[in-house]
Amino acid sequence: MSTDQKYMQRALGLAKLGGAYTYPNPLVGAVIVHNDTIIGEGYHQVCGEAHAEVNAVNSVQDKSLLAESTIYVTLEPCSHYGKTPPCADLLVHHNFKRVVIATVDPFAQVNGAGISRLKNAGIEVETGILEEEARLQNRRFFTFHQKKRPYIVLKWAESQDGFMDNADPSRTVSWITGPESKVLVHQQRSEEASILVGWKTIQNDNPSLTVREISGKDPLRIIIDPHLKAAPDSLIYTDGKPGVILNEVKEEKAGAIHYYKVDSLSPTSVCEALYQLGQLSVYIEGGAYTLQSFIDSGLWDEAYQFIGPVRFGKGTIAPIIKKAPDTSQMINQDQLFFYKHQK
Repeated sequence: MSTDQKYMQRALGLAKLGGAYTYPNPLVGAVIVHNDTIIGEGYHQVCGEAHAEVNAVNSVQDKSLLAESTIYVTLEPCSHYGKTPPCADLLVHHNFKRVVIATVDPFAQVNGAGISRLKNAGIEVETGILEEEARLQNRRFFTFHQKKRPYIVLKWAESQDGFMDNADPSRTVSWITGPESKVLVHQQRSEEASILVGWKTIQNDNPSLTVREISGKDPLRIIIDPHLKAAPDSLIYTDGKPGVILNEVKEEKAGAIHYYKVDSLSPTSVCEALYQLGQLSVYIEGGAYTLQSFIDSGLWDEAYQFIGPVRFGKGTIAPIIKKAPDTSQMINQDQLFFYKHQK
């Protein structure tokens, strides 16, 4: 690993700390190096607050060293006024000797303009250091801006004999997997901007769709409910947490609930709605019809299939992905298969 790669690796590690709190902004980390010694570092922590470059510069005690320093940034410094001033201007102001960037920012208002601003100021700029790793880390951000849709993660649990639910109408919730898998699912939820289920999942299971098993950020809850059939006393309506109801009936805001009217609720239309709502990513948990419709349409990026030790004999058939899993692992008694969509 080269010196540049070493410091960029550190910047990528810092960027990851932002988690879902940066959405819809990207994850960004920055490391400032003077004479092969780190003198400052920072990362983008919360959307609307200081960017990684600002936090890194502010952490440097002797600002006179900046003109002789290199700053490593995982994403091209912004060049426009948003909720904060342009970071490219900050680096120009401090006359950095060199700026090393992992990857160009795909956002239309940046997309090379930050690099041009730095070069025009006479600063040495190098790009493409650990670019693949940086793009992978910000795959949600890149998908959103390049494909104009959220990054889509599918998840479901099924029995040994391939059912998502049993056929007993008297049951409440049929738990398929163990507590360790439940904690992992809540961790996965916390990493996405939103979580989506169909109205039948609300009717059958009355889920809260939160990350209560861990300390993390709840995703925005999205419900597909074309004709508003979900019971008004469901948790999603009564717990006071934000939610969006994609429907074909009305456009209205009532307390924490946003009824978002669309002409149809096909996977493509849902993706368009979530893009308009600024959702970088969505974690789709059910039900079987909703999951299969996204699989069949090819609108998905990752999928997690949990298989528990139980057998139902009959019930709701689990979704089917017609490819081999990319990886598999055991979580206590549960199997977890991971799929990556090959486009």
